[in-house]
Amino acid sequence: MPVAEHVPAAVARTVSPPAPARRRNPGPATAVVVIAPWSLTIALGLWGIRRQNTLWGDESVTYLLAHRDLSQIWLTAQHVDLVHALYYAVMHELYGLFGGGLLTLRLPSVLAMSVAASGVGLVGLRLAGPRAGLLAGLVFPLLPQVQKYAQEGRSYAMVCALVTWATHALVTGVPHRARWRWAVYGSTMLLACLLHEFAVLALVAHGVTLVVSRVPRPVLKAWSAAAVGVVAGLLPPAICSAGQSGQVAWIDGPVRLRYLLIVAVVGVACARVPLGVRGPVRLSALAVPILVLPGLLLLIASLVKPLFVDRYVLYSNIGIALLLGARMDYFHRRQRSSRNAWLAAVAVLAALVPPSVSLRTPQSRSNDVTAIAAAVRKEGRPGDGLLYLSGRQRILTAANPEDTRFLTDLALAQDPVSSNTLAGVELPAREIAARMLAFDRIVVVRAAGAHSLTSPQEQAKTSTLRRHFRAYGTTHVHGARVTVYVREHDP
Repeated sequence: MPVAEHVPAAVARTVSPPAPARRRNPGPATAVVVIAPWSLTIALGLWGIRRQNTLWGDESVTYLLAHRDLSQIWLTAQHVDLVHALYYAVMHELYGLFGGGLLTLRLPSVLAMSVAASGVGLVGLRLAGPRAGLLAGLVFPLLPQVQKYAQEGRSYAMVCALVTWATHALVTGVPHRARWRWAVYGSTMLLACLLHEFAVLALVAHGVTLVVSRVPRPVLKAWSAAAVGVVAGLLPPAICSAGQSGQVAWIDGPVRLRYLLIVAVVGVACARVPLGVRGPVRLSALAVPILVLPGLLLLIASLVKPLFVDRYVLYSNIGIALLLGARMDYFHRRQRSSRNAWLAAVAVLAALVPPSVSLRTPQSRSNDVTAIAAAVRKEGRPGDGLLYLSGRQRILTAANPEDTRFLTDLALAQDPVSSNTLAGVELPAREIAARMLAFDRIVVVRAAGAHSLTSPQEQAKTSTLRRHFRAYGTTHVHGARVTVYVREHDP
């Protein structure tokens, strides 16, 4: 007789295997982690998106090149800005669909950053749970640097979104060796690098994450194959763009390094407590490298040639958002009362209000090309000469051609479009000086903080002004000064 028949029913009920635990449906939590950060980023992005209907210099370059034909964009990229050529092509297509206004210029960045915020939330959910993921996704769009570039008509928000989702593909692909997962990771990273080459520094951070996490060898081999593919795809445009390094000659030292230093210190401090043990890698092992390494590598490269600009590693904000979100979740779990947490959150939000308002003014950028062009229109008279002390400064008014229509550009030999350049081709120095002497009034534009004028054309302009003209009046606008010079005729 089977032994089971001698077991009393009560005992049988006691020793019988328990019913499998009911698994909670992660769907609602995932939806909140995706939608809440996305919605907050959209709201912040739309707030003051027109920035008083002004442009700044880099955005005016996007505006001008995106209005050119694709063939012209490609020809221009042979001379300058190859690193942004793909972005200009994307914006050209968007202009063709939705028109070429300010909203079309900036909305793609708002949408890209909102997608990045959702991706940050999902990475946090994967590595530290729903609450940490939600908090990380909500912190991300509140960061001042994220708010700034979410409203800028440049490629950096798109690059940040792609790196974020490549990071998500990394943490979801670590437990697996399926080729398609790593193909998604590699193609996403490659697209980010083609939009801006310095996205490749995130690839280095991902590699460090995997090594520190001691992932299985097959996973490391799969990542290595994807990384080799990314580098191979990036290498040809990177070699070509290396010949255009003169366009970053304006960088004479680290630009806005303080922000990165502050968030790096805060992030490392947050990582000192145990954060998130749910995923295939520790959250701190992912977040700290992507926060610190790209900027550090760019600073090291700057010892040879100055290259560090904060926006080039905008995606580093992924790391600080994840660390802050996980740290707040840790704090919430350790505190019996959430009163202090709420007070701290309100204090932080109140502190963010002034910089958030400031970022939506023209003064938050290094110049205001709309104001510069308006000053030229105001000071100039029909028939006056127009002179840019540096030819590259022609882009300061190029987006507003109506403001300079009645003036004669004294140095221009070939316009930017026909020459497939950003600022056109200038005449030889002697011809510029001769043309200047044919005018009694010249409106001169010089960018604030401009580099020393060393080319023959630039020296001819300044020496002719000094010898034969006197300054009649100067208008200072954000990022430049506009001076009217009057000819002093010999007695």
